[in-house]
Amino acid sequence: MQNIIKQVESEQIKSDIKNFNVGDTVRVHAKIIEGTKERIQVFEGIVIRFQNGGLNETFTVRKLSSGIGVEKTWPLHSPKIVKIETVRKGVVRRAKLFYLRNRVGKAAKVKEAISKKTSNNVSE
Repeated sequence: MQNIIKQVESEQIKSDIKNFNVGDTVRVHAKIIEGTKERIQVFEGIVIRFQNGGLNETFTVRKLSSGIGVEKTWPLHSPKIVKIETVRKGVVRRAKLFYLRNRVGKAAKVKEAISKKTSNNVSE
């Protein structure tokens, strides 16, 4: 029984989608179906948590819209998610960033990771 469940789950799991962590700013491109029309809507915000694992893995994205905090929880392997772009890598020391809910303005920011790109322009 367990083998059958694992086989079905392995067919539905997206293999290359998880390239982001908690604290990163991401753009989630999701399919929205309204009647007979279908469109893609973008939701951009900070990832504040990951939950569960395997096929049931979800992540929560938080953004400010007109001064009001909006959070959406997305299933990571959902067929409704077209693409997830990482806009900015964040440096955090916690697994869940619920403290951002109580912060406003600059206090609600997450430090950005500095990429370690070395330049070849060495002056001698």
